[in-house]
Amino acid sequence: MDISSLKAKLDAAHYIYDDSLVTTLLVALKLGRPLLIEGAAGVGKTEIAKVMAAALDRELVRLQCYEGLDESKALYEWNYQKQLLSIQVQMNRQDPDALTKSLFSDEYLLERPLLRSIRSEEPVVLLIDEIDKADEEFEAFLLELLSEMQITIPEVGAVRARTVPFVVLTSNRARPLSEALRRRCAYLYIQYPDVEKEVAIIRAKLPNVNEHLAVQAARAIHALRENDAILKKPSIAETLDWVSALEALGLSDLTPEAARQTIGFVLKSSEDQEAAGTVFSGGGQACGCGHSHEHGHDHGHCGACGHGVGQS
Repeated sequence: MDISSLKAKLDAAHYIYDDSLVTTLLVALKLGRPLLIEGAAGVGKTEIAKVMAAALDRELVRLQCYEGLDESKALYEWNYQKQLLSIQVQMNRQDPDALTKSLFSDEYLLERPLLRSIRSEEPVVLLIDEIDKADEEFEAFLLELLSEMQITIPEVGAVRARTVPFVVLTSNRARPLSEALRRRCAYLYIQYPDVEKEVAIIRAKLPNVNEHLAVQAARAIHALRENDAILKKPSIAETLDWVSALEALGLSDLTPEAARQTIGFVLKSSEDQEAAGTVFSGGGQACGCGHSHEHGHDHGHCGACGHGVGQS
């Protein structure tokens, strides 16, 4: 695969990208290197793994990380009930050593996402999502997989990858990741898109969207993200939800009333919704839509509707 063919596949998946991102994806894929993607929640890190699975026509195997995640949930587990039943049935038919050895065979092994991804007959995309939520002990456990593409099961030994998965790790930077993990990965940092790119994403994901509404929503989202009082910044997915909600109501203009009625699709706490009032209204200069703005803080546009301040 080359750059042009990968771009074509990303275009087919309606994914908006830049050249730096595509180059990093292609080189990581060709070298078989894991890819660590960092950025704020909602910037589209997980979407990259989903899009790459579609672009490569591979199965997506996802491991969602959380505090307390261990090997039995991420790598493998022995089917203890089946082992006990086998012991009861065969204890008088086999010698003890043979029986013990048979109990630790594939027949009794339950694959979890990590083991499944390297034992797959066809290469997969392995998504290790929000690695920063897992404990440092689990992060250290991953190092063998990331560097050697193998894992060690004490009762079996080293299990080498049948096929090399394309590994994507995401992090919201809730805690620092170790240098050992970073050294094993290619790296991408993703920021929230600017207004122009967000409009392009809306167009790509909602092909029949009203162009005027898409621009208004993107500008409003940008203003919300820049508001320091809003703790949970709106994600790209919430932008799309918001536009879809507005269109479901038959609206083609983001008025203050429309914003108030649908704000629950983009801000998910009462505190953030209250803080958003400064984006949709305020004292000072008015724009053509009837909104008002603080002097010196409007940046030339109404955050709620996208009109230029002073326009009619």
